[in-house]
Amino acid sequence: MKGLTIQEMTVGQSASFAKTISEADVYQFAGITGDLNPAHINEEYAKNSMFKGRIAHGMLCGSLISAVLGMQLPGPGTIYMKQDLKFLAPVYFGDTLTVVCTVKELITEKNRAVIECKVTNQDGKDIIAGEALVMPPK
Repeated sequence: MKGLTIQEMTVGQSASFAKTISEADVYQFAGITGDLNPAHINEEYAKNSMFKGRIAHGMLCGSLISAVLGMQLPGPGTIYMKQDLKFLAPVYFGDTLTVVCTVKELITEKNRAVIECKVTNQDGKDIIAGEALVMPPK
């Protein structure tokens, strides 16, 4: 399995991935990262917060971008070099997130692609906006 080379990519090309965020996802992410912030794992604490309930880790949601870059666009063999993210809204347990990655710029001479990354929830609300720099496979 091999991803797209820079010559096979075009500006405007896009790919997407969707996932529903579960309580198990949040607890597993907390265990892996050591981020046990009560906003994520303590309902009593979280219901008194500005979010009125537990929310998923921002980086858990942002990491879904990697599924698109590493598996679809450009795909397997891609080297993820840089990511800028802006967290726009909270993600609650049970929210379904859709990641859309769109080729913004191709830097052919350096074998680099700039990818616009957007994450929305099931209501179409913007959750994360950002931009990635990747090295497609040769």
